[in-house]
Amino acid sequence: MSTATPSRTPSTATNTPSSALRVYSTLTRTKEPFTPVKPGQVGMYLCGPTVYKPSHIGHMVGPVIFDAIKRYLVYLGYKVTWVVNVTDVDDKLIKESAARGTTMAKLAEEMTADYMHNLGALGVDTIDHFPKATDNIDEIIRLTKVLIDKGFAYASEGDVYFDVAKDSGYGKLSRRTTESLQGEGGDMRERKRSPGDFALWKGAKPGEPAWDSPWGKGRPGWHIECSAMSSRILGETFDIHGGGLDLIFPHHENEIAQSECAHGKPQAKYWLHNGLMQAAAEAGKIGGRNTRAADSTKLQADDLSSQQMGKISKSTGASAFRDLLGRHQPETIRFFLLSTHYRSPIQYSEDLLQETANSLDRFYRFFKRFERVSGKQFFDLKAAATRAAGDFDPAGNALLTEVAALRQKFIEAMDDDFNTGAATSKLFELLGALNKFVDSEKLEGGKPDAAKLVTLEKGTTVLKELAGVMGLFRKPVEQKTAGGDDALLGSLMQLLIELRAAARKNKDFATGDLIRNRLTELGITLEDRPGGTEWTRQ
Repeated sequence: MSTATPSRTPSTATNTPSSALRVYSTLTRTKEPFTPVKPGQVGMYLCGPTVYKPSHIGHMVGPVIFDAIKRYLVYLGYKVTWVVNVTDVDDKLIKESAARGTTMAKLAEEMTADYMHNLGALGVDTIDHFPKATDNIDEIIRLTKVLIDKGFAYASEGDVYFDVAKDSGYGKLSRRTTESLQGEGGDMRERKRSPGDFALWKGAKPGEPAWDSPWGKGRPGWHIECSAMSSRILGETFDIHGGGLDLIFPHHENEIAQSECAHGKPQAKYWLHNGLMQAAAEAGKIGGRNTRAADSTKLQADDLSSQQMGKISKSTGASAFRDLLGRHQPETIRFFLLSTHYRSPIQYSEDLLQETANSLDRFYRFFKRFERVSGKQFFDLKAAATRAAGDFDPAGNALLTEVAALRQKFIEAMDDDFNTGAATSKLFELLGALNKFVDSEKLEGGKPDAAKLVTLEKGTTVLKELAGVMGLFRKPVEQKTAGGDDALLGSLMQLLIELRAAARKNKDFATGDLIRNRLTELGITLEDRPGGTEWTRQ
């Protein structure tokens, strides 16, 4: 049996879509030109949840980020296959199901449904495959046998372990040495050759879910599940493997060892790791500027332990995600998660979410303004689905020249390692340019010039195009109302608007300002327009 470490030289195939895209790979600690394994096609794998408890906001970070990444790759012209696995057999599931007095399968089904509901709420609907570990037991057993046959794994009293000493490349992702590994303790320690060896297959204990295998009844280890599912669907080498920074070690390190020793080739060309969510010490400004840019030259590995300690998780008191959806619009949460560079930690607080909501309200007010001026719905505009289809010649038009420049800066930001933080700032700048055009050309009130309306519609369509890349502004947002009595709220607001108008007419500006300020404190924004004053609820 051969125990040689396989060759790990990435493919040099060229991509078909024309792009300057560069991505930061944790494996090399550098930004690299993006060149897929197969020209024009991208395979992408993101480690999904262990479905033993309801989702919290930390579980949504990766899916939202990689949903935007897929959307951008499709925008560039790639055909993308995205896989997110579901771990539905695990020690945590066994323990939690026993505590609830239910079966592991029933608990996993319930928590998977919760996870899917939350993805749908956030508009994460571009995932192509959701493989479950329990549906891939045969493939897991087959891959484990390959590793034993090649001398990289060994059976021991019903368990199967990967022998890290046989893989000379082990630790290349996390930059750890085999000497620093501790491994699993308990009764496993005595069955292993080395403390750092990790389980591929675990012999079943009495009463635990189990499957037949050449080593007796048991269940898969955590790491082998992802190696089996990713290779079955995407192939032995695919393009992008993603996950949170906390998965670099041991999960992704072990995935690489298993996959590459079994197949003799790289598992993934690019390893992308998103920063973790932390409780914010203080609120910071959202919108208008790209926030918290990631270090472009090296992984923030030194911050990994602190991020793991401070990350939001169920154990640190994070509420269920459905509770969060009861307090905030899904689009607010999605925008919030995309407002920073994906490799940076996300500072979470209710204040920051509210600031995001306030910032988004500027877009919603413009959509109403656009409808008043043009007679058309923003959401009915037909925006380009790809970069090539969206290219246009401004033909010397001042606004469209500015729009084209901002569009290019948006693309440059996304080409720079999917910098959604910088890209979203361009949406705010584009919004400002469109509002300024409406003001300067006096398009509200009276009958606007037809040519100027065409210019405004073109610029607004570009805003819809770029927002679509982020999965934003795909449909109107349902406005929450106080107590559910829309008619009463509307009547009261109309009364306050009339009282304010009367006060201003009588030059009682103090009373007018007081009404506006108190309404702002209550989450209601007044806008004075040529046709009258309008109000929106934040």
